[in-house]
Amino acid sequence: MSSPIERLAELVIGTVESISTDEIRVLLDLDAPQSTALNTGTPTSFPRLNSYVLIPNEAGATVAYVTWIGIERSPYPKRSGLKDFGLIDLPFPLRKMTLSPIGTLTVRRDRRAGRSVYELSRGVVAFPSVGDQILIPTPEQIAAIVGAKDTDRRVRIGSSPLAANTSIMVDPDKIFGRHVAVLGNTGSGKSCSVAGLIRWSLVAAQSALKGGAQVPNARFIILDPNGEYARAFADQKDYVRLFRVPPVNAEVGERALRLPAWLWNGHEWTAVSYAKPGAQRPLLLQALRDLKTGNLEGVPPEVLVRRYVYSYRLLIDALLARGPAAFAGDAGPRRQCGELLDNISNDCDRLSQRLGVELQVALANIAASVRDVANNRRSNNGWFNAFSVEEIESVQTALQRFLDAVEDGLAAAQVTEDAPIPFDVDMLPDHLERIAATEGAGLAGFISTLGMRIRGMMADPRLGQVVGSEPALSLDAWLNDLVGSNASANGQVAIIDLSLVPSEIVHVVVAVLARLTFESLQRYRRLHPEGRPLPTTLVLEEAHSFVRRGFNDEGPAENPAQLCREIFEKIAREGRKFGLGLMLSSQRPSELSPTILAQCNTFLLHRIVNDLDQALVARLVPDNVAGLLKELPSLPSRQAVLLGWATPIPLLVEMDELAEEHRPQSSDPDFWDVWTGKSAREIDWLNVVQDWTGAP
Repeated sequence: MSSPIERLAELVIGTVESISTDEIRVLLDLDAPQSTALNTGTPTSFPRLNSYVLIPNEAGATVAYVTWIGIERSPYPKRSGLKDFGLIDLPFPLRKMTLSPIGTLTVRRDRRAGRSVYELSRGVVAFPSVGDQILIPTPEQIAAIVGAKDTDRRVRIGSSPLAANTSIMVDPDKIFGRHVAVLGNTGSGKSCSVAGLIRWSLVAAQSALKGGAQVPNARFIILDPNGEYARAFADQKDYVRLFRVPPVNAEVGERALRLPAWLWNGHEWTAVSYAKPGAQRPLLLQALRDLKTGNLEGVPPEVLVRRYVYSYRLLIDALLARGPAAFAGDAGPRRQCGELLDNISNDCDRLSQRLGVELQVALANIAASVRDVANNRRSNNGWFNAFSVEEIESVQTALQRFLDAVEDGLAAAQVTEDAPIPFDVDMLPDHLERIAATEGAGLAGFISTLGMRIRGMMADPRLGQVVGSEPALSLDAWLNDLVGSNASANGQVAIIDLSLVPSEIVHVVVAVLARLTFESLQRYRRLHPEGRPLPTTLVLEEAHSFVRRGFNDEGPAENPAQLCREIFEKIAREGRKFGLGLMLSSQRPSELSPTILAQCNTFLLHRIVNDLDQALVARLVPDNVAGLLKELPSLPSRQAVLLGWATPIPLLVEMDELAEEHRPQSSDPDFWDVWTGKSAREIDWLNVVQDWTGAP
């Protein structure tokens, strides 16, 4: 049996020749392994790029990885113990390596287990000196370096090809709680990694359930722009909620994607309607406040009716202030005045049906008197003769009589345009025009185009299926479906299939979904007795399409794309405090918002070929991992570099392989099999068109 000193000597492979803060040059011993090391107890490939070595010191051992291997010629063999130096005047090959230090391995006594265990910490405590020995690590040390024995790392995601295929484990609190970015080119295994991280985490949680729980209380919300994740979780229909644009197939568990427009806040309405900041935006926000206030639970219907009557009284005031020319002058103003009186009488008839008997009679009398004024001046050809000042003042008096009879309950209601209160969205354009006329005739032209845009959007059948208010839907029911019910009884994964969401509103849909999730978790923590958050992960596929780098980052959102980027930047900055973690997946990191990438603490980097993307990743990563990053262009599928908060040192990971039926529907097209008839592709364009147009 060999002594500890002898066993340690067997692991020595070279000595430190020179050192700097980021590079250590090593001279390998002549008897160091040539290709396979057997002195660690198990066959290990050595020397190999990106493999690990140890440099013992007073703090434990500095962990470094190999960044360069080469041969240099020497005029004599450097054999220790021999005195023939200089006797052989022939070039002699000397193997050398360059290392990059990345961590420190220490030994701690585990009293419970009654043995010593290795622990890896980030950073270098003590740098080696010239002449220090270089050791090849044992399997136990390798396991400690890659974290296979760390009890906090509960989820296996793959193995390390550079560490004897040792298991790579991650701590879900670190990988999901501090935001993670999965980056890589198309076909590099990026989507499979995202699906695998979710699936493997749920499997690990299921096996560790405590307290009598039947299923993990986990929450993943996947925003899926390509419709590829439904297949990845098709075998777990009882634990997955799949939302798609109607029509849906309820027999297979699909649900209609609903995002009623009354859920949108003021910024979202401004962005989707392209309301201009001068006049349109303030009036739009006022209209939203009015309509949402009028639909507050407990507010009597006469309160909202009073607001309509008040707006008409203001219009009459404006007519009288402009003088007789506004109603007794040219034919054009007279016609506008007559049409206004017709609108007042018709609206009073319609609104009176919401009131009690006494107020209903009062409003009906107003409608009748206003109609009489209009009919007295209506000519046979539909035009209007000149109105008198007394007639217009009589209308003003009648409207004021109703206002005096009903108390203004809206003034006390503190409702903002951002409150998610249901209201009739179809009333918004008309109410906008009414407010514009109240504020001044010059605003009507500005508001007419805004009203047209809103009417066109709500009339579009493609949009109506998603943002329409019918059938009625409450906010608590919506959150129960999207974010999940108590103890995740209705499933741990919500997949939002965005593939058929119209492009006009897809950014708004994503922004509203993300904002409501974030704000619901904010309020959950505030109302929790102990102030605890509700852990939730928001997964954004094809992130470069929704959080694209912007050039105008000042001021409020001007368009849906900018709005979408802003809400995700806010989640990236503040989501962790409220239990909301982000998982971003993208093939173009150079196009992503720098703010969001800067807040991602963990990166899983698959093959990245584009030089701009590589340069960006190199700037984002704080670790000394230049050697590993140079390997990104040549990484095979399924292999990735894991670095950041979830692991003390950067690791090359071969991700566990998902079964074919568990992979997202993003595999490469099989051209040859289709060309040669091996894989059939029958075509029924009529069926496609019917699905496309919604035709029967």
